[in-house]
Amino acid sequence: MTGSQSGRAYIGSFTAAGGPGIATAAVDASDGSLTILAATDALPDPSYLAVAGDLLLAVSETADGAVAAFRTDSTPVTQAGKPAPVDGDGPTHLSVWNGHVLTANYGSGSVTALPLRADGTPDPAGREVLVHTGSGPHPQRQQTPHAHQVLADPSGHWAVSVDLGTDSVRVCARTGGRLTLHHETALRPGSGPRHLAFHPSGGHAYVLNELTPTLTVCQWDATTGILKPLTEVPVLVEAPRGDAYPSEIVVSPDGRFLWTATRGEDVISLLTLDATGEHPTLRSTTPCGGHWPRDLALHPSARYLYAANERSGDVTWFSLDPRDGTPTRAGAVRVQAASCIVFA
Repeated sequence: MTGSQSGRAYIGSFTAAGGPGIATAAVDASDGSLTILAATDALPDPSYLAVAGDLLLAVSETADGAVAAFRTDSTPVTQAGKPAPVDGDGPTHLSVWNGHVLTANYGSGSVTALPLRADGTPDPAGREVLVHTGSGPHPQRQQTPHAHQVLADPSGHWAVSVDLGTDSVRVCARTGGRLTLHHETALRPGSGPRHLAFHPSGGHAYVLNELTPTLTVCQWDATTGILKPLTEVPVLVEAPRGDAYPSEIVVSPDGRFLWTATRGEDVISLLTLDATGEHPTLRSTTPCGGHWPRDLALHPSARYLYAANERSGDVTWFSLDPRDGTPTRAGAVRVQAASCIVFA
């Protein structure tokens, strides 16, 4: 490893598929390379992670879904208190919003909010569950709701949940101290929205669809809490040859570039954005360096992009051309059943 180790990355994985749990890696800021330091399997299937101050939060993507906090002042990370049940099945995503940790529960089609104690750990006694309703046209994937992501909008006033099963995005608020549904935006039937990312200006959002390899561009009004679909653009240069399930979307901090990952096709797509953020243009695709890229993450320096390749069991990293955003594969590290990567 060249240069100085100047940061930490945490990699989630599926322990049920042989993954190590939560792996801690050193990050070399000079070339983006990762070195695995240690791992803990204290929590089953910690498929998605989020850094919250001095703690790391992780879902347990199991039928008895839970969220747990880990201390990052040790290697490997150590669990802080007991996992908190989310009263939902298969939580796939989590984020922090207004003193709460939110989970998107794919199996049960719901969103859970758990208050955070003073020490940053989740408190199950105060949890709230917002159950989604509805369905979509896909006979296997959309018979019931499937919440796949929940995150705060840039203003911090709203929480936005993306539901693959109902082809919709829900905007939530805290009303009278309770988690409430504010507005639901319908997307194209059968699109299967999976994840969303906001433009750094806060005026637009991009919804990555899983059941069709497309991106839905939306206008976002933080004053009213209304998401309005504008257009839908492809994320693949050619029609898919077989399975093609987009998984994650990342927007550059300067608002010039947008990258997506697509499983099956196993590529990273580069789209450029105009000054308004309203018109993405697909430029190219690059092999992800493995198989089944479940997650895509940008280094805090915005110089490197990382793909967590679940089925090939590795994390690959790419250097990014600062002029045109093109990713160039720079290395890989072995992590069985890798599902997520975040940076401290």
